[in-house]
Amino acid sequence: MTRVLVAPDKFKGTLPAYDVARAVALGLRRVHPDAEVELLPVADGGDGTLDAAISAGFERVPVTVAGPTGEPVETAYARQGTTAVVEMADACGLERLPGGVPAPLTASSRGLGEVMAAALDAGCRELVVGIGGSASTDGGAGLLAALGAVASPAVPDGGAGLADVSALALDDMHPGLADARVVVACDVDNPLTGPEGAAAVYGPQKGASPEQVVELDAALSHWADVLATATGADRRDAPGAGAAGGVGFALVAALGAELRPGIGLLLDLLGFADRVAGADLVVTGEGSLDAQSLRGKAPVGVATAAGAAGVPVVAVCGRRLLDDDELAAGGIGAAYALTDVEPDVEVCLREPARLLADLGELVARRHLT
Repeated sequence: MTRVLVAPDKFKGTLPAYDVARAVALGLRRVHPDAEVELLPVADGGDGTLDAAISAGFERVPVTVAGPTGEPVETAYARQGTTAVVEMADACGLERLPGGVPAPLTASSRGLGEVMAAALDAGCRELVVGIGGSASTDGGAGLLAALGAVASPAVPDGGAGLADVSALALDDMHPGLADARVVVACDVDNPLTGPEGAAAVYGPQKGASPEQVVELDAALSHWADVLATATGADRRDAPGAGAAGGVGFALVAALGAELRPGIGLLLDLLGFADRVAGADLVVTGEGSLDAQSLRGKAPVGVATAAGAAGVPVVAVCGRRLLDDDELAAGGIGAAYALTDVEPDVEVCLREPARLLADLGELVARRHLT
């Protein structure tokens, strides 16, 4: 029997990964109604990470936390045994900013720490933390506060207040952290501060003006001094310290977290190697197949893992900006865009699920016998 594994990421702003996978599967089954088609939506540590874990069989555990500017937010973590998957984007990321209004100086990572604390309270001892899509540049101060760290003097949430912190006490951190393992999905290697740091590189994307970037960078530098005193080690230049506005720094410096490339970590978590074994084809994809896709994004991660198992890979996408040689370098044998079946871009944006089903049919006719 023909067996296909459909493992796409989301089409950002259009369809979540599960809906992409379901639409492609519909088209595949038009041609091969008896085929075994398994859906395995994937993510790389940003938005969609939680949904990918739940689709793979993790239990959704709801929790209410502080959003990026303090408002209550209904989010969740995904649980399987004592492992929890936590997503920053859903708890306190850019999509959670009220009205979409940036808050570069005051947005906080506190909500992420609150989700982690809830998972620890429930007995989880391996925390897989996706930190993509953050709204804050607070050096992870809010996260640490939610887990029991105490800053002196007390300052408001957000990056700007870090400049006024003189000391940080870590003596009363959540007791569950003592025997917990924290693994972080992180695809950047930026340091915390400086021209390649959290404020300089990512601050403008979160609404920071040039003057605010300077202010935040200075505050983060001071925060790094404070944390170095508290922990006895200076981790500001650790690869990934600048991720998620400095959340990477806090997780490494205070919690001893391990940072791993996002898609590889998620594929391991979802049991990809077992699921791809024996497949005749893998279909992956994302909204835009472009140069960034070749730098650790989900489709190439899926293709690499499938290639290791000797399974061919094709991709579907909203738009394709890579030539055949570039695709081949990423392990992708062929790629099909929505515009291959519908040249009108407005229709592609309006009816992506229908067109993805058409692409699934096209893939089946060309790549399955």
